[in-house]
Amino acid sequence: MARALRPVRGTHDLFGDDKRRFDHIVVTARSIAAAYGYAPMATPTFEFTEVFRRTLGETSDIVTKEMYTFASGSGEEVTLRPEGTAPVARALVSGGRLQVLPARLFYDGPMFRRERPQKGRMRQFHQVGIELIGEPSPVGDVEVIAAGARLLKELDLADSVVLRLHTLGNSASRDRYRSALVGYLDQRREGLSADSRRRLDRNPLRVLDSKAPEDRQVANEAPRLLDFLDRESADFFAAVRHHLDALGISYEIDPMLVRGLDYYMHTTFEFVTDRLGAQGAVLAGGRYDGLTERMGGPALAGTGWAAGIERLALLTGDALPAATRPVLVACISAAATAQALLCAETLRNMGLATELALQGSLKRQLRHADRIGARAAVLLGDRELEAGLALVRDLDTGQQSEVPFALLPNHLSEISSNG
Repeated sequence: MARALRPVRGTHDLFGDDKRRFDHIVVTARSIAAAYGYAPMATPTFEFTEVFRRTLGETSDIVTKEMYTFASGSGEEVTLRPEGTAPVARALVSGGRLQVLPARLFYDGPMFRRERPQKGRMRQFHQVGIELIGEPSPVGDVEVIAAGARLLKELDLADSVVLRLHTLGNSASRDRYRSALVGYLDQRREGLSADSRRRLDRNPLRVLDSKAPEDRQVANEAPRLLDFLDRESADFFAAVRHHLDALGISYEIDPMLVRGLDYYMHTTFEFVTDRLGAQGAVLAGGRYDGLTERMGGPALAGTGWAAGIERLALLTGDALPAATRPVLVACISAAATAQALLCAETLRNMGLATELALQGSLKRQLRHADRIGARAAVLLGDRELEAGLALVRDLDTGQQSEVPFALLPNHLSEISSNG
């Protein structure tokens, strides 16, 4: 016997309730996005590598360690997308879709990162996300945060998460802060992790984002970016907080929240939980003005978020809408096959989920009905064919009825409407 093949490490298969839970999250997110005016869109699973190198930053962990990059047949370098924002910005620019602004877009799909798999972290993972392009005001940030909060509320997770909020300010504020931070960190260089020592020379703010234990104490005592904001940056952040307060969306200011990608500025935020161990962020994002310019388009404001479906699914647990209970059509004689096929199609035309069983004894077919949670069984054999009727068994009550074929759809609809 050949060795059984396994899925690639860091990937997983989805069946039954796991897939239904996954789909429920996507459908809920899509519905909420539509309520806020966000139109669905999709980008290719892989892009030219430059899409990510130009936007995420050469020193980001994603670019330096985690991207799945390979040469295409023509020799050009392409990368499986590790995140969704840069491809959306690329699509708007290359597709010439920046005439009508602001652009509100929703996406979902798989992302890929070469990470060490653990609870809530996969090498192929899935996200839902929204992007608001062309809205420069703080209200844009508040809108996307409100949409994220509504998604978590709809998934019954509002009490399981905390919104952490920070600002990176504008470029002038960050430049002043960068000088102070480099001066502080340089004096403590030897106590930093190897990764943070490399980041110190190229992107020192990333040191604050480090999870290495030796970096945490140094980061906790570092100067605070909030103390280096100019008037524009301070007013922008104050406006975001004011509007969140007005909407009743609670938050905590987190001075360590810098996010790991170069394109962020001004507002950054994360909805985090303590129920998933180290992988606490379930929905995160921020403002990324100018990302479209890096793609070769005009300089436009942008803000948005992405949420990890796998992490949301871990949090939702057994909280799942009731599965549709099908009708089982049991064919208990060869002569009844044609009638069983016709019966099943008729029921589906009426909107009833219907499974057709063509093989096995009646006892075996009814056991199968129990396994799939069927609401009713339609039994068709020689006697039923001759009489022009079907024997319908209510699988909740055990009650059986002889129903003429013409009345069968309405009879089963009444049973299904009762559970």
